[in-house]
Amino acid sequence: MGAAMSLSSLFGKLFGSKEVRILMLGLDAAGKTTILYKLKLNQTMTTIPTVGFNVETFTYKNIKFNMWDVGGQDKIRPLWRHYYSGTQGLVFVVDSSDHARIDEARTELHRIINDREMADCLLLVFANKQDIAGGMFFFSSYQSVIMLTCNSFFF
Repeated sequence: MGAAMSLSSLFGKLFGSKEVRILMLGLDAAGKTTILYKLKLNQTMTTIPTVGFNVETFTYKNIKFNMWDVGGQDKIRPLWRHYYSGTQGLVFVVDSSDHARIDEARTELHRIINDREMADCLLLVFANKQDIAGGMFFFSSYQSVIMLTCNSFFF
């Protein structure tokens, strides 16, 4: 294992590390901030609604992720477009237990991916809260949200 780690370090030094900008969006209470801090700290934290944004940087292997978590309240959503520039990946978080707002989530996702600044962006739809009673299974929520054509999907 030591040899593998030193080989990995050697490749990292030879080829450098890559830095990517990821934008995490979704309706309010979808779980974006919880996901962000789970990725950053590897632990679940109690969070409060995001008014504005949270940005965290973490490294996985030789990739440095700059992840932007932007609040999802309906009054904030028109401001999302100001975060699109330079984004290489979009994580759209869907609350699988919120049946009443799945159409609203789909509308917002369509609005985002149809913006010309997001044309080359990779997309991950994260079906969150599937463990909650009454939550849609992944395939159900996926079908409900992704009724569209997109340049690229990243799962």
